[in-house]
Amino acid sequence: MRAMILAAGRGERMRPLTDTTPKPLLEVGGLPLIGWHLRRLAAAGIREVVINHAWLGRQIETTLGDGSNWGVNIQYSPEPIPLETAGGISQALPLLGDAPFLVVNGDVYTDYPFAQLQPLAQQLAETGGACAHLVLVPKPDYKTGFDLALQSDGKLLPHADGLQPLTFGGMALYTPAFFAEVPRGQPGPLLPWFLAGMAEGRITGECYTGQWLDVGTVERLEAARAACRVS
Repeated sequence: MRAMILAAGRGERMRPLTDTTPKPLLEVGGLPLIGWHLRRLAAAGIREVVINHAWLGRQIETTLGDGSNWGVNIQYSPEPIPLETAGGISQALPLLGDAPFLVVNGDVYTDYPFAQLQPLAQQLAETGGACAHLVLVPKPDYKTGFDLALQSDGKLLPHADGLQPLTFGGMALYTPAFFAEVPRGQPGPLLPWFLAGMAEGRITGECYTGQWLDVGTVERLEAARAACRVS
């Protein structure tokens, strides 16, 4: 299984830190934030990694190199203009192959065990039913995106009354077919494709209750550093 780390964001809420340093390279526990993903992917046996970048992307390539220092092989998907999440993944599809792949947001800090997604990726490849599997987390005490919910059969749907509201944790398995109709080279968000897939009953999910933090502000960067010190 291959993995993609999304690292193209400008990090507006992290300014002025991100004026000179791309958010995925901000230091957490002696490593760049993205380095925790690389280390954990390698430990899970996931060696082939694609990283997209736009803002200060040359720094990312210079710092991470070919990935050999992290136990992985990195290929880069540079974006002349930021393509947002769906657009960025669509642009990188030629590097991700024909099998289901993992995508991880570069600005989350988590101890999620990536190895447990390997058999799920195999199931996606063999069954031809679901086209994506999302890792959700309980809603944190700060503003997040669109609320989701899990049905008893493991399928996802938009949150509704009577169901536990959950947040997309920025980690998911996708089949290449999920992005078949996403325009290549054009900016585009993921949410419309999520909604379409959920309406067809083709997106499954799970709720992870372990360590997870969206490192989207300076305050949460400090929280990630504190979590790293005690883990």
